[in-house]
Amino acid sequence: MERPLDRLTQWTRTHPFAVDVAFAGAVFFLTVLITADTYWSGTAAAFVVGVLLTAPLAWRRRAPVPAAAVVVAAGLLELMIAPDFLVANVAVLLMIYALAAYAPRWAARAGLGIGLLGAGLAALRFFDYGLASSVVPTTAAIGVSVVAAWSLGRLRRARVQQLASLEERARLLELERDQEMRLAASTERARIARELHDVVAHSLSVVIAQADGGRYAGKADPEAATGALEAIAATGRQALTDMRSLLGVLREGGTEEYAPQPDVAAIPALVDDVRASGLDVDLIVEGEPQPLPAGPQLAAYRIVQESLTNVLKHAGPASRAWVRLQWRPDALELSVLDDGRGASAAMVDSDGQGQGVRGMRERAALHGGRLEAGPRHGGGFGVHAALPYGSRR
Repeated sequence: MERPLDRLTQWTRTHPFAVDVAFAGAVFFLTVLITADTYWSGTAAAFVVGVLLTAPLAWRRRAPVPAAAVVVAAGLLELMIAPDFLVANVAVLLMIYALAAYAPRWAARAGLGIGLLGAGLAALRFFDYGLASSVVPTTAAIGVSVVAAWSLGRLRRARVQQLASLEERARLLELERDQEMRLAASTERARIARELHDVVAHSLSVVIAQADGGRYAGKADPEAATGALEAIAATGRQALTDMRSLLGVLREGGTEEYAPQPDVAAIPALVDDVRASGLDVDLIVEGEPQPLPAGPQLAAYRIVQESLTNVLKHAGPASRAWVRLQWRPDALELSVLDDGRGASAAMVDSDGQGQGVRGMRERAALHGGRLEAGPRHGGGFGVHAALPYGSRR
């Protein structure tokens, strides 16, 4: 429950001008109304000067320079018409404090200089009983008060600037956090889009190839058609499992269990699946397998998957493909080649959704690797990628 003091503090922060008006009224009451008999010598002159000295305090934060100008004019008027030194001159110290705390630097310095000058003039005007015995000590006393008020105002300025700096820093940190969250969300959306493209495109390509093969073989060899249907069902179930695992990250709760992401070790099974769909594809592995982080392993699998999917879609009938994995001393090199009719233009420009070859390049670059793709001499298409064992993080 919010305490009354907290509510009052919050109200004063949200209504600063009302606070300043109340403060000016309190100063006027204490220094002009209550003490009027001590310096009001039968005329309204001192009362008017007192009002002019205290009323501008209501604008000491909202408009410190104009308010200080009014106080200076009231001080000069006091020197000319007031019979005695007024208690309301305490408003001068308060205005010097306000100039030092809230006004521009030039106005703060000018306020200090005018305050010190006014100390000497007030001593000469109202306390001229003797230069050594009255004027000098009075000037010094008023001058010390002026310097003290100005110094307190400077401390207040430093505090206000520190609070403003902290608020700005907090605002920038919050803005940076929001930007990082948006960037993370955008990155995650791009990752999910790549994964969805790889899963759906590959699975549908295999299903289409199996369906076409089963349709042609069904009349002459019913068993071949049955095998094609079984392969379609298996591919569909696997695709559905991958889709559920992938889309599960978008659900809340964190109670789902997910299968591990495919890696380089799963590439032979991928090649077998594509071979079963009717494409003549060979897998060549050279060198001794090396430790490779999970991210580059997934990228290697997806690059091979995307490349074989493109072969199924674009290379044409009676095509042949080769997948070569080379474990070099510093990097894993991948090559996916085909001798089809070279579906080159359709692949290089991607599929219009930011995927295709561009998506494969992004995968390789994400892990410090590189990827090149293009038509081969003599026909066909080739994809070459290199994924270093150490990630450039």
